[in-house]
Amino acid sequence: MASFDVVNEIDLQEVDNAINNTQKEISTRYDFRDSKAEVEFNRKTKSITVNCEDSMKLKAVREMLISNFIKRKLDPKSIEFEEAEGTSHGGLKQIVVLKEGIDRDNAKKIVKKIKDSKIKVQGAIHDDKVRVTGKKIDDLQEVMSMLKGADIDLPLQFNNMKS
Repeated sequence: MASFDVVNEIDLQEVDNAINNTQKEISTRYDFRDSKAEVEFNRKTKSITVNCEDSMKLKAVREMLISNFIKRKLDPKSIEFEEAEGTSHGGLKQIVVLKEGIDRDNAKKIVKKIKDSKIKVQGAIHDDKVRVTGKKIDDLQEVMSMLKGADIDLPLQFNNMKS
């Protein structure tokens, strides 16, 4: 039986590179001169903290972050912006959470799409990934292309292909 795993993984080194590029861009932009805008990445909690003086700068940093994610070939679907909150010194703070792994609801959607496609494969949920097994590799490749075009809120990668 051939199989592969559907996963949602983020390369933390590429996230670090995207954040460094964002920090460089903030330091060189004219509209951020003499302002206290900073972006910090916490690898343990997989979150990014953005501190800015006002909502316009916060929006600009958000757009820079998304564009740098795209430049580093990271899917912007993998980041989730939480509500901005005020800080004690009058600025704004926003937490950006990196979404890694496939949650239960999205895993069920993926398995349902696989079953609805009538391709002769089986989908099974294993922790934060979905394992797809079938007799033919062509069927597995067909499932991969179907999932790439599916409307799922997460960026999907396919790994651990075994024949």
